[in-house]
Amino acid sequence: MKVLMFGRGVIGAAYGWALERAGHHVEFYVRPGRAAAYGDAIDVDLLDARRRPWGKRVVEKWPVRLRESLAPDHDFDLIVLSVQHYGFAEAAAFLGPRVGGATVLVFNNLWVEPLTAIEHLPTEQVAWGFPGAGGGFGDDGVLRASLLPMVFLGTLDRPPTERERAVREVFRGAGFRIQENSDFRGWLAIHFVQNAGLHTQSLRRGSLSTLTRGDLREAILAVRELLPLVEARGVDLRRHRSSLLPFTGPVWLAAPALAGMFAHFPPARRVTTAHANPEELRAVCRDTLAEARRLGVRVPRLEAAERYFTDATAAGVSGVGVV
Repeated sequence: MKVLMFGRGVIGAAYGWALERAGHHVEFYVRPGRAAAYGDAIDVDLLDARRRPWGKRVVEKWPVRLRESLAPDHDFDLIVLSVQHYGFAEAAAFLGPRVGGATVLVFNNLWVEPLTAIEHLPTEQVAWGFPGAGGGFGDDGVLRASLLPMVFLGTLDRPPTERERAVREVFRGAGFRIQENSDFRGWLAIHFVQNAGLHTQSLRRGSLSTLTRGDLREAILAVRELLPLVEARGVDLRRHRSSLLPFTGPVWLAAPALAGMFAHFPPARRVTTAHANPEELRAVCRDTLAEARRLGVRVPRLEAAERYFTDATAAGVSGVGVV
């Protein structure tokens, strides 16, 4: 399959590397003028956990193909769209008239309604997913990331189409396990507020990787306060009981479990320490708080943390890779 990664970000690079290793032809679309700046290779330092729970470290210089133009008559089969959530509208508007015959995998954090987000894309050619990977590019240009075994794919209350089934086979063939959800609209909203709750603490501390059990307890309680906001947007939380367990179960059990994962599970530790875009963390919190105020839902813990995500001069933060 011929695959285009839209942008040369963390998610595109990590999954592009994995898909190319699985035998697919992979290219990257980058803004005009960026190809020369990026060069023709990516220095990768990956923890690949697809087959080993603790991850296999891969350090190499990976030759890549970059392109600065995309004509509508291209021959790509799959376009993977993964950008910061606040840049999604611009990316989708650019891509809309250039989709051609490709399937577009929306592999993205989103807070706006999914069908609104893809209004510029051909709906029948869109597949929905979310990555199980994260990390960041360091100041030295090296991609330090974890590639976890699970990817999240779903639909908006209907069976997968032929295009979506083909996307699932691409990822299975590359060694990933698929977690399906038929209410992907709800899944995305829940994931977004989970990030917002966690970042009430990561923005205060400077990193998810340094959070104490007490910090994680507060983060879990912040997520609980945000769940009524998700319900106010029309999501049936009963359809997502299993994914909510870490945030709805006993706090005395969940906080130590999260602390242990962040501290002692190498792939998770790599994700929490390598992320390099603090503005995405702040934007997640700002957008969540704005929606809570619009709908009249009280979110006291998020409100108490507001000073950490409204100050544009805040110090750099290293947190979880949220695309």
